[in-house]
Amino acid sequence: MGGDSVLPRRAALARRGKHLEYFTIAWNTAEALVAIFAGILAGSISLLGFGVDSFIEVASGGVLLWRMSSDADEIRRESRELIALRLVGACFLILAIYVGFEGVCDLVLRQSPKPSTPGIVLAIAAVFVMPLLSRAKRRVSAELKSPAMAADAAQTQFCAYLSSILLAGLALNAVFGFWWADPMAALIMVPILAKEGINRLQGKSCC
Repeated sequence: MGGDSVLPRRAALARRGKHLEYFTIAWNTAEALVAIFAGILAGSISLLGFGVDSFIEVASGGVLLWRMSSDADEIRRESRELIALRLVGACFLILAIYVGFEGVCDLVLRQSPKPSTPGIVLAIAAVFVMPLLSRAKRRVSAELKSPAMAADAAQTQFCAYLSSILLAGLALNAVFGFWWADPMAALIMVPILAKEGINRLQGKSCC
């Protein structure tokens, strides 16, 4: 009887996980388009990096939807779990490499971005939305015992951190004219992103 009651609960949790990933994909698609467009106009590497991170969130959401589609099948679930975990890890590393390279180039070449009001508004919105989304994903991942979902929740939380750093960099540049604040903001997250990517590629779950 106990096993019979667990299956509907897992199915409900898997559906909730899918809904969270659908929201992730929709939000981050819009976020990426705004950030990249604003980043190109302003010449801001932190905004461009944030936009690329948003597209990686879209890819990660797609991976997790694929993972959730096999939750009822225990054998397929475990197999897809590890694959999904490593794909999310690869997304972390791609972002770290891109942001690190562009951030260093901007510092060396002393690239000075223009102030970006759309970027600041976007960063403020993400600072509020991303922690709530990450918390919801962590609850689902804990009940499903899904390291891949936990990794995706961590990536969503990193998006919140990036939003805060992005906001600080854009504000310092807009208010005080600190040209270096933008590439420095982009570089601050690189070591953490790289570490998370390596952990996921090794099959380690999130803390």
